[in-house]
Parts: sequence; C-alpha cells; structure tokens
Amino acid sequence: MRIYLDYVSSTPVLPEVRAAMAEALEKGANPSSIHQAGQKARERLEKARKQVAALIHAKPAEIYFTSCGTESNNWALRGLMAANKRKGNHISVSAIEHPSVSLVARRLELEGAAKVTILPVDGDGIVSAQALKQLLTPQTVLVSVMLANGEVGTIEPIKEMAAIAHEQGALFHTDAIATVGHNPVDVKALGVDALSMSANQFYGPPGAAALFVRDGVRILPLLEGGGQETGARSGTEALPAIVGMGAAAEIAKRELPSRMARLSMLRDRLRDGLKERIEGLRLNGSWSSRLPHNLHICIDGVSSESLVLGLDQAGIAAGLGSACNSKSMRPSHVLKAMGLTDEQAKGALVLSLGEQTTEKEIDRALELIPSVVQKLRNVTALTAR
Repeated sequence: MRIYLDYVSSTPVLPEVRAAMAEALEKGANPSSIHQAGQKARERLEKARKQVAALIHAKPAEIYFTSCGTESNNWALRGLMAANKRKGNHISVSAIEHPSVSLVARRLELEGAAKVTILPVDGDGIVSAQALKQLLTPQTVLVSVMLANGEVGTIEPIKEMAAIAHEQGALFHTDAIATVGHNPVDVKALGVDALSMSANQFYGPPGAAALFVRDGVRILPLLEGGGQETGARSGTEALPAIVGMGAAAEIAKRELPSRMARLSMLRDRLRDGLKERIEGLRLNGSWSSRLPHNLHICIDGVSSESLVLGLDQAGIAAGLGSACNSKSMRPSHVLKAMGLTDEQAKGALVLSLGEQTTEKEIDRALELIPSVVQKLRNVTALTAR
C-alpha cells in the first residue's frame, strides 16, 4: 500500500475532470477563431470561467486565466504596481509569502519600482493586522498577504487586513492558491482586490490557474501579444486544462462541506495519534484558524530530508518544508519567521490529506511514521558516538 500525504504540493486529477478535459482535447479549436468550431471552444472557455467564478463568489468577467499560480502572483504584483504608480511605490508583503510573491517584491525594489516592507508573523504564523496599520503610508499602493499558508496551514485575517489597506487607499491582493477548493472563499466578503488560485491545488490539472481582479481595479498586462482574456493576458488559452479547472471548481463547490468535515476528522486523528506515539514532536501553525487537510510537525532528533526519504521507502509520500522549495535544504523561511530556531526547524514535515485519503491509510501511517522516526534516531545515536 502506497500512502500519499503530499496533497499540498499537488493533487491528483479527478476522473470527472479528466473526462471533461478529454472531450475538450478531442474537439480542439482555438477560442479566438470565428468559425463554428472556434465558437464552440469559446463556449467551453466561458463555461469554465463561470464555474471558477462561482467557486469564489466572483463575477465571470473578473476571472482571468493564466498558466500557473506563480504567473498569477507575478502578474498581480507587477500589474497592480505598474497600473497604480501615480499613488506611490510602496508595497507590503508578509514574511511567510510564497517566493512568487516575496521574490517579485524584492525584484521590483531592485529595479527601483517599489519600496518594500515586510509584515511580521507571530508564533502561529498569523500576520498582525495592527502591524499592517502601522506600516501603511500614503504612498502604499499594494498589500499582498496569502489567505492561508500551504506549509503550516494557518489561515490569515484577510478581511480585517483588506479593510485596513483600503482605509489608506491601498489595494489588497491575496495568494489563495493553498486555500481555494479546501476552505470557503468569498471575494466579496473578504473585500480583496485581487486573488490568485491554481487548478492543480484542488484536483484540477497543472497548466491552468487564474487571477481574480475586482471590477474597476486597474491592472497592466504581464504578457503582451494577441490580446486574449479581453486584452489582459495574451497567449492562446490552454483550453483542455482550463476546462479541467472549471470542472474541478464545480466539484469543489458542490463537495466542499463534506470534504472539509471528513479531512479535518482524519487530520485530527493523525495528529493525536502521532502526539501519543512520538516524543519530541511539535505542532506548528494555528489550530483555531487552519486549513482542514494540513498537518505540520517538527520532530526532534531527525532531519527533514532523512525523514521524507525514510517514509518514502516505507510507502508514504510526505512533504519536505515548502512544496515549491524542496530542493533548497535550507530551514523553511516560514518556520524561521515564526520564531523557530534552525535546530527546531530541522525535522519539519508536512503531512497533507486529500480526496483519496482513507481511515485505513491514516491507521497505517500511524504505524509506519513512528517506526521510521525511531530507526532514524537510532542511526543518529550510533553515528554520534
């Protein structure tokens, strides 16, 4: 039995999604073409746009398709800053953002296009709304804080922070890539001006993502070309992937309540079982405001790399720190921002559950994970002599 507990890095494509994509692949045609086949392709594109919009309570015209979450985040920061530079050049991002936000902000500063301030987080990874209020200036153009952190699972007080940003006349973007399809998202209730999302995080295909931009908000294109997506994002739409994203969004909207209840129950079972079986285990992230499928732990006496490789040999796929930075082998910047030392962060492990996770798999994981930890600790003790 292979057990997949790495849903934060990517989710498997659901059968209904694959079927919708197969039909789109078979039909072919470019949505920009004016002949009948092209117009049928346009209909499939716009249906997907409506499905994605419905999932986050947006208008279809506020949804722009992109190729991935990284593109959506890059476009949000660069496009919003460029379109609104008359107001100023200040941007504020949190200390736990994905590199597709934090590195873009840094690049804008190096280019002389922005002045960047970093919002600190507390020990649970929660951004302080009061800290944001103190950092805002009349020159603040944009604030970008993720809706939830995919690594430690903490959900941020975005509604409160967006309101504070708007009081200063600033725009608010949130990276919701880890959240959409796993927790309810309502862009109207949140009050955000832009929101990033990606299909491969909620059982859709890689290659399709979207950026929500609130009606009336000015944003400049990141990609120039043929003027697709009403001129906002050029490039022929990856229709089969987008159709898959639409199908996945419709399924998520329908099944989200039951999905959340089942996964949070299984996650808590895994959490409690590991706490009972493993000494020196630390739980990370907030437990009062958390993604339902996420469990992040640090284990004393083992390294993250050894733990992930050992679990893989035992039949469990688990996450090593940040899913998009697993080659780095440096302590997680998220855990460092939360105040953990290098030694405390050394044994970090992300266990994330999904649609195909079963009680039987959780029970088996509770047998295997403590066993692997003990073996690694034994090896460490021997080599330390």
